[in-house]
Amino acid sequence: QVQLVESGGGLVQAGGSLRLSCTASGSIFSINVMRWYRQAPGKQRELVAGITSDGKTNYADSVKGQFTISRDNAKNTIYLQMNSLKPEDTAVYYCNTCQFGSIYWGQGTQVTVSS
Repeated sequence: QVQLVESGGGLVQAGGSLRLSCTASGSIFSINVMRWYRQAPGKQRELVAGITSDGKTNYADSVKGQFTISRDNAKNTIYLQMNSLKPEDTAVYYCNTCQFGSIYWGQGTQVTVSS
């Protein structure tokens, strides 16, 4: 079993920044890709960004140039630096990974951007 714990969410004004963290713990043997997803009220969960163990990244078009995903393999932690936040970035942000065919999700952290 792998546990994912997110932190760093909160309330911020439009134009502000937040940095989310997600730490994996438990029976970690071979985690490659870790991802951030978000789910806004009334909307489907969507992929925000992903990063491989060797640092390759991908982003949703809607956050390219605005968000940066990074990773500290020694700490089993990924980060999401979110800049120039907009009200439409308001959502619960979830960390995700998979190992040996099992998918794991964190509990989510709320990000609210006020206009």
